[in-house]
Amino acid sequence: MAAPAELIKFIDKNVDKFITRLGEAVAIPSVSGNGAHRPDVFKMSAWLDGQLKNAGVTTKLVDLGKHVMDGQELPLPPAILGRIGDDHKKKTILIYGHYDVQPAEKSDGWDTEPFTLVNDEKTGRLIGRGSTDDKGPILGWLNVLDAHKALGLELPVNLRFCFEGMEENGSEGLDDLIKSESAKGKDGWFGGVDCVCISDNYWLNSRTPCITYGLRGLVYFKLTVSGPSRDLHSGVFGRMVHEPMTDLIQLMSKLVAPDGTILVPGVEDMVPFADAEEREIYEKLDYSVKDVEDAVGAPITLSTDKSAVIMGRMRMPSLSLHGIEGAFYGPGAKTVIPASVSGKFSIRIVPPQMPDAIEPLVFTYVKQEFAKLNSKNTLKIENLHDGRPWLADHKHWNYEAARRATEAIYKQSPDLTREGGSIPVTLTFAESLGVNVLLLPMGRGDDGAHSTNEKLDRSNFIEGSKLLGTYLYEAGAIKV
Repeated sequence: MAAPAELIKFIDKNVDKFITRLGEAVAIPSVSGNGAHRPDVFKMSAWLDGQLKNAGVTTKLVDLGKHVMDGQELPLPPAILGRIGDDHKKKTILIYGHYDVQPAEKSDGWDTEPFTLVNDEKTGRLIGRGSTDDKGPILGWLNVLDAHKALGLELPVNLRFCFEGMEENGSEGLDDLIKSESAKGKDGWFGGVDCVCISDNYWLNSRTPCITYGLRGLVYFKLTVSGPSRDLHSGVFGRMVHEPMTDLIQLMSKLVAPDGTILVPGVEDMVPFADAEEREIYEKLDYSVKDVEDAVGAPITLSTDKSAVIMGRMRMPSLSLHGIEGAFYGPGAKTVIPASVSGKFSIRIVPPQMPDAIEPLVFTYVKQEFAKLNSKNTLKIENLHDGRPWLADHKHWNYEAARRATEAIYKQSPDLTREGGSIPVTLTFAESLGVNVLLLPMGRGDDGAHSTNEKLDRSNFIEGSKLLGTYLYEAGAIKV
């Protein structure tokens, strides 16, 4: 069932208003991984709560307790639960999103201030941290709600909402909330939910929409090597003492090979090889090696084989080195020996891998490699956070509704994909509620989520809002 014409027209007529509101959201630096920005994450929760209430949604801010980050005890941002509609004759859909964002500084390489939304009329891009991950998609749902309220239209389904402020930092506290609410059955906020829809991923490229039925999981590690009680002068102590940075670099070099092979014994052995039938699935996708090169801005793919490159993102584990804490990185030449340095890396995992199986393999291997260095420094290894991988039944009516909606708005069939990123809560929803979970992306593959100059194309924001609204009508009308 197509969305009403007046809904589509309303979205087109209110483009400027919707972009202005996205600018307000981007302006709040809700960085969950930096304690200094925790008040901003709370500010963002209050702002979003107000927007939902204005759209007619009944909400509840749920206190998720406290946690310790970088040695500091901090309050966890609240989960925002919402509901609108209680018609037992209609399906009930749960919408998930997150209002926190990744860190961003102009000095990281941004062309503009990251927390000031830039509406680039020439390129059609809306540039700013959180524009595509995940504030734009959340506001897409709000655009749909605003349209229904203004036009006096009845929603085709009942809606439930769950928005969190810790997705970029491990979703702490959310799993317990979902499980406790699910255990309440019809008396909980998720009572009667028939399916879940999440818009927190991206098209494979910049031309073909997709619907996604799988995600990789994540295990994020921190290695800390410590030695002297303070930073040292390399001219005085160089080659006299064991240097933490030297040890750390040696350890980091033992984790992954230049061709992407994970060097931690046992990790890759968990994943079965793809047979010819499965490889054919990837061959059919509208995605090429050139698409990858265009997205990253350089011809640096690990292979020229399309299937191999795609599987590297969708169905193979990967290990990435992210950075070093405590080392000198500013301009100029500082001849310092750091007293303590920490290296951060993560492993994206796929079924049947699970975090509790990966962690001991990594811990054991790193400790063995450190012992080989015969260093007098000390090593500490931590699992900062993790999430499990997920696969869904893409033949479910939830996916059929998304396919029909995509064809209605974009006039083409969507690619059916597995995604390389991680949304830890996806599997929790699927297992706790026992319902189908759908990933319905708004943004494009070149949006640069987590990177500098993150953007959401104006057309994707507007057409994506129409897509989300049309999906609700298709889901409401489809026969089960």
